[in-house]
Amino acid sequence: MEASISVTAAEALIASNIAPWTTEHVPLARAQGRVLRQDLHADRDQPPFDRVMMDGIAFAHGDGLSRFRLAGTQLAGQPAMTLAAPHDCLEVMTGAMLPQGADTVVPVESLRRDGTFLHVVTDTAPERGQFVHRQGSDCRAGDLLVPAGRLLRAPEIAVLATNGVADVQVTRQPGISVISTGDELVDVVAAPQPWQVRRSNDYGIAAALRDAHFDDVSLHHVVDDRERVLSLLTQRLAASDVLVLCGGVSMGQRDLIPAALDTLGVRRIFHRITQRPGKPMWFGVSPEGKPVFALPGNPVSALVCTLRYVIPALRQASGMPPSRVIYVRLAASLRTHASLTCFIPVALTYDEQGRAMAQPVPSATSGDFASLARTDGIIELPPRTDPHPVGHVAPFLSWS
Repeated sequence: MEASISVTAAEALIASNIAPWTTEHVPLARAQGRVLRQDLHADRDQPPFDRVMMDGIAFAHGDGLSRFRLAGTQLAGQPAMTLAAPHDCLEVMTGAMLPQGADTVVPVESLRRDGTFLHVVTDTAPERGQFVHRQGSDCRAGDLLVPAGRLLRAPEIAVLATNGVADVQVTRQPGISVISTGDELVDVVAAPQPWQVRRSNDYGIAAALRDAHFDDVSLHHVVDDRERVLSLLTQRLAASDVLVLCGGVSMGQRDLIPAALDTLGVRRIFHRITQRPGKPMWFGVSPEGKPVFALPGNPVSALVCTLRYVIPALRQASGMPPSRVIYVRLAASLRTHASLTCFIPVALTYDEQGRAMAQPVPSATSGDFASLARTDGIIELPPRTDPHPVGHVAPFLSWS
């Protein structure tokens, strides 16, 4: 039997066998949630002019000046007007260009009108340059604003729009087939017999993938029959960029997946990881370079492996950097295993210092899906002979 490998070795082997996906161009309105594959540089200074930040008046700052003659109005979206005399001011609107010859703005709530004259009535004298957003103070033309590899959220979309990017180069969405195996599985809407259970692993895996912005996911089921397994795997390998299988990867009589993948020429990279849950996980690459993840059929194991291995690999192939590691502290002492890395479901709370504390919510078994609904994610704990103490710092993976 092939020896198990460590969690870090499995992670490294997956990373070294994942090829980047190709790119495509999409309209800006459809780019949200996609991965940017072009560096975005500023097409001009931002702001592109000296910008008024408050409704009020603009004037040339001078010592002791507090009374100005109103000489006109500078609206937003109009070319800059010019002050004609030192004691003149122009009424200005937020977002307008600062008038030529002006350098200071006083907001309308600090003014008193006297016919065609305006008096500054604040207790403190206006500061030169106040409420003026200077040209280029945010960025200069040519500055790198959003690097390739960034997930496009609302802020990035707004920056793209500001810089006139109507057609965006992004990673092509991979087609992902999630396949659950087992004679005992029936559809969600079915009334199961006493010896049957409803399918849930594929729905849970697909939800985790969509939470990670991988939306092109299809669900499939096959019974434990060699010919049917081979037929479905052949079909889905041809139609998909990624296969995520669930079940049939251990050492039982009906665990048909490893042999079937071998028959189809999928090169095995590893089989079994020294972890709990999820030890039987299998990973390989098809002759066309498509990654194949074969996860254990136990529900907790399947979700743990999806979070720990599948999603990071898909992020890499999309051109995204690794996720930022979040660390939490154990809220209770916990005994795990002397030779296995353990993934423990936890619920998060926060102490009086605002630190995230992880309260273990151990599953009764690796098939205990119900307990996961009371948790926020999982922590990863290394092998240890004595208990992990309260306050032990561990990496945390959120379910979403």
